[in-house]
Order: sequence, then structure tokens, then C-alpha cells
Amino acid sequence: MAYSQELAERIRELIIERLDVTGRKMFGGIAWVLSGNMAVGVNNDRMVVRLAHEEVGTALAEPHVGPMDFTGKPKRGFVTVEPKGLEDEGDLAGWIATGAGFAASLPAK
Repeated sequence: MAYSQELAERIRELIIERLDVTGRKMFGGIAWVLSGNMAVGVNNDRMVVRLAHEEVGTALAEPHVGPMDFTGKPKRGFVTVEPKGLEDEGDLAGWIATGAGFAASLPAK
């Protein structure tokens, strides 16, 4: 499955500054992991963000945010952000910080 190379590059430019971050193929796209824990990724033209379970409801109330559902069953602890919600670099950086912050809070794998 193809994914937006443009969005991937925008994310890569912002997240690569973090220590212990690597990119890997995941969910039919690309994801960035910190210390072995997924933080954010790209699937098709949407950004995938990993969150604490208790933060998902708040995130879903944001414009252009939906559940991560590639199989007919939403994946817990993840949301997707549509391209419209990522046009502003500040919004993109905020989602990266959210996903990376949660991933960094988890035990290293």
C-alpha cells in the first residue's frame, strides 16, 4: 500500500531530532519508533498517532481526527489525522510531540 512521501518527509524532518528514533515499515506505511515504541506514522495520506488510551477521546473531538481503523475494528490507543488537519506546521509538530511523548513514556523494548 502506498503512503504519502511528502507527509513522511515532513514528519521525518521534525522527529529525526529526537534521540533513539528509527523509521520502519508498519501498517502499510511507515512509522517512527522511539526506543522500540511506535510514536507516529503515515498510512495512505493520513498521519497515525499513538496516544495514551485515556487521551483518545479528547483527540477524537479535534477536527480532522478519526479512529485508526484499517481492519474494521478500531485499534486502541491510536488515531489518524486527515491531511486537512496537518496543513499547519505547528499542528503537525504538535501531533508529533504528542505521539513521541507517549512513546517515550513507555519502557524501552
